[in-house]
Amino acid sequence: MPKFRRPSRAARLLVPGAVAAVLLTGCAQGSGGAASATGAATPAGASPSAGPAGPGSAVTVTPGPAGTVAPGTLLVTDFGSDTVTFVDPARGATGSVKVGTAPYGLAVGGDGRAWVATAEGVAVVDTASRERLALIPYRTDTGPVTTGEYRGGGMGIALAPDGRRVYVGVNVPGGNGVLEVVDTAALKVTDTVPAGRRPFDVDVSRDGAEVYVTNHDSFDVTVVTARTLDPRRIEVAPYGTEGGLGSWLKPHYTAVRPSDGKLLLPFEGERLAVVDPGTGRTTVEPMTANTHQHGATVTADGTLLAVGTGPIDPDGDRGPSLTVRTPGGAERVLPLEGPHESVAVSRDGRTAYVTGGFTRDGYWDGLTVVDLDTGDTRRLPAGSRPLGIAVL
Repeated sequence: MPKFRRPSRAARLLVPGAVAAVLLTGCAQGSGGAASATGAATPAGASPSAGPAGPGSAVTVTPGPAGTVAPGTLLVTDFGSDTVTFVDPARGATGSVKVGTAPYGLAVGGDGRAWVATAEGVAVVDTASRERLALIPYRTDTGPVTTGEYRGGGMGIALAPDGRRVYVGVNVPGGNGVLEVVDTAALKVTDTVPAGRRPFDVDVSRDGAEVYVTNHDSFDVTVVTARTLDPRRIEVAPYGTEGGLGSWLKPHYTAVRPSDGKLLLPFEGERLAVVDPGTGRTTVEPMTANTHQHGATVTADGTLLAVGTGPIDPDGDRGPSLTVRTPGGAERVLPLEGPHESVAVSRDGRTAYVTGGFTRDGYWDGLTVVDLDTGDTRRLPAGSRPLGIAVL
C-alpha cells in the first residue's frame, strides 16, 4: 500500500475522486472480481483453501493443554495470517489455530465455540480443545480469496443471545455487502439479507430481536428484524456524505447501549452519533479525543470505550488513544503508542485490551493492555496483525 498524506480537516469532507483513490485507500472502497463460494461446511481435520499470505508472520507458540481455557484468556484474529491466537494477558501468545485466510471479526458463545469471519467462510473453533471444527462457506460471491483491507468475505460477526444463529457481514468488493445467517446446529448458511458497503461491524440487540450491520462505505446501519429478516436503512452521517467513497468521516463500529438499546457510533473523537433503531433518529453528542476513531465497545454499566487510530490532519488532530466515556458523558482520553483497531474489556471491568492490527498501514503484531483505573499501558506482542478480540 503506498504511503499517503492525510488531508487537512477541511478536506476531509470532500476529496476529488482521482485523488481519493490514492490518498484515502485506508477508508475508501476497494474493488475486486467475482467468484462463487458455495457448499457444506468443511469438517474438522480438513484444510481451508489456500490463499495468499498476508502481511506479517504468525507467532510460533507452544499450544496450551487441551480441554482447558484459563479464565481471562484472550482470543484474537490474525488478520495478517490465517489463524486465531490465544493470548495470556500476562505473558503473551500461548497457542494458535488455523481458521482460514485473513480472519476479521469473531464472536464466542457460552459453549466455548468461537465463530470467526474469514475471507473463505465462517470458521468454528472449539476454544477448549483448540481445534477448528468446521469452515462454513458463504453463499455470496465475494471474489477470489485475498488478504488486506478490501478483501471479500466476512467482516463483522455476532451471535444471537440464544446461540442458535450467527450473523456475519460479508463484504462484496466493488458493491453492496450482505448479512448472512448461519444455523449454528446445522453449520450452514440459511439466509442472506441485503446490507450496505463494507459491513465493518455486526451487533445484536440484547433480546435478540434485531441485528445491526454497520456499513462503512455507505454511511449507514442496516437494521434487520431477526424474526422476518426484513432490513431497513438508517443513514448515520453526522458530518454529511459529501465526500462519498473518498471521505474519512464514515461509521466504523457500533456499541449497543445496555440501558436503552440505542446505538453508539463514535466519529473522529469529536462527535458521538446516538441512533434510536426504532425511530431511525440520530442525536449527536460532543467527544473530546480529536482523533480518527475505529473500534468501540460498551460495558454492562454503559461505559463506552472507543479506539482512536491517530490524526487525519497531523497539524490539528491528536494521536492514537483510548477514550473511556461514562454513561453521563464524562471522558478520559488515554494515549496509546501507535495505531490500534478493536477493544475488549476484562470481566471485572478494570482492564482493556486493544488490538494493534489496524485495517490500514501502521499496524503492529500485538496488543496494548490498559489499566482502566490508573491509565497505565503496556504492550504485549501477540499474533499477526491482530484485529478482532474476545475475552474467553
